[in-house]
Amino acid sequence: MNSRVSFAFVCSLAAGLCSCDDGGGDDPPADAGLEVDAERADAQLADAERPDAEIADAEIPDAAPRPYPEPGAWGPNLGPGGPATSFTEDQLYQNCAFVDVGPDDPTDHRNLVTMYEGYLLMPWSPEFGRTGGITLFDVSDPCAPTIAGHGTTDLMRETHSIGFSRIGGRWAVTSHARQLRYGGILFWDLSDLEHPTPAYAMELPGFFYPDAYARISFSNFWQAPYVYVGGADNGVWIVDATDPLNPVLVNQYVFDPILRAAQVQAIGNLLIVTSGEGTRTALLDISDPANPQPIPGGDFLNAAGDGEPREIYFSTATDGYIYYARKEGGGGPLIYDIHDPERPMFSGELVSNGNGGYAAVKDGFVFIGESNFAGLYDARDHGEITEVSRMYLEGDLDTAVPIGNVVFLSVDDKANTDQGTAVAPWQTAPDSTPPHVTWAWPADGAVDLPTTSRLGVTFSEHVDVGSAWAGSVRLYEAGTDPALTRVDGYVSAQESIVNFWPVAPLKPNTAYTLEIPAGGITDFNGNALAETFTLQVTTGAR
Repeated sequence: MNSRVSFAFVCSLAAGLCSCDDGGGDDPPADAGLEVDAERADAQLADAERPDAEIADAEIPDAAPRPYPEPGAWGPNLGPGGPATSFTEDQLYQNCAFVDVGPDDPTDHRNLVTMYEGYLLMPWSPEFGRTGGITLFDVSDPCAPTIAGHGTTDLMRETHSIGFSRIGGRWAVTSHARQLRYGGILFWDLSDLEHPTPAYAMELPGFFYPDAYARISFSNFWQAPYVYVGGADNGVWIVDATDPLNPVLVNQYVFDPILRAAQVQAIGNLLIVTSGEGTRTALLDISDPANPQPIPGGDFLNAAGDGEPREIYFSTATDGYIYYARKEGGGGPLIYDIHDPERPMFSGELVSNGNGGYAAVKDGFVFIGESNFAGLYDARDHGEITEVSRMYLEGDLDTAVPIGNVVFLSVDDKANTDQGTAVAPWQTAPDSTPPHVTWAWPADGAVDLPTTSRLGVTFSEHVDVGSAWAGSVRLYEAGTDPALTRVDGYVSAQESIVNFWPVAPLKPNTAYTLEIPAGGITDFNGNALAETFTLQVTTGAR
């Protein structure tokens, strides 16, 4: 049996004060950072809360057509974009530069990096916190990175994932720790990229750093407006961050028996939770986003090809698969098929002599920090996974993130001074391959969906956060003029996942089309989606 606890406990960074709230998670307002037909959205919300017999399309106020903006009209990034350097064959897999924060980062403790607004964005802080920040770099020449922005704080701790939102501004969320024993998540204001600013520290109940892996905030996934936080033995905290300066804890989902929730990722109505230093995965239905429900058959052990469970550390979900970084049994990738979340199945593996940390996927290649090396694996055929190469960096090399034709290698312990992150090319030419949609949930043709559903898609690689917006992710009533039945919603992107959250509940018993038009979503090098993707789903009575 699973249990849920509802309450809120927030801490204002600006005021340094804490307050309690009995939560409740109000629906996000229709005017929060969106261009919304407010009258129509209010009418849709009212209709969704009334008995079916009282609903009539004629009662929805007439509205002028609202054509979608062109998919690629989201505006240029502020920075120069992804790596634009070519390499020779003999330069591949060899470190060409170190990405150094400077004296503010005395521990050289690093994990995930990503791209934001055309810059490399690096969150940095040791496991125990006390010092940390976000630094942005120009990596157009990846072998000569230069600092473009820098912000520091003493309220940050080691961050394994970072989510973004553009509701009412430009925001990011990282992990947070205050005096070691207290912590949760930390919202950053990215409106001035030269000076990223910590904006709000939210303490979460049960956080206790000295318990190490047991009671910390492991990872964050921002399916805007909600942030799902992997809380280790505390389960999953669910935070309404419609206003990142006033977030509200709407629920806490606790697993019984305990699952040490490390990685959490939300794809539409599906929440994927994998255990850190454990052998278990749970797939949850979040069609009611504040109240996760277990999916029958979706709680399983990560068994390898021999049928024996394997301990993993972290994972990433994309393409309808979970890619685990295996710790126990020799390291290497372990892959599970979750196309049918009620019937997850082993899909492939390759055993290395490593000890896995974190995994990333680009165009069918898997990148895993294996502690004493970083492994690059060709997993385009799960039945014949092969090791392509190994890359090295002194220290506990747990993270390898592909961006364009280079890999950013990071160590989170025992780094050489000023060498916590290195750059190694893995392909000779700059990336010119556009991303493509690889999976969606709910699936094409799904019926009887709750009216509170969200839709999510995954791509073949990490995508530019800014390119996921109203023009490039569209939801409207099937078989109609999209300009007349356009659904207002929050669009968010994190790594290779893009989500659409309707501002108001969808109409009951109605078919909808999700459209991802060509020319909108791009990768970090500006390569835009080449082929339009569509799917159709139908809501149920509620």
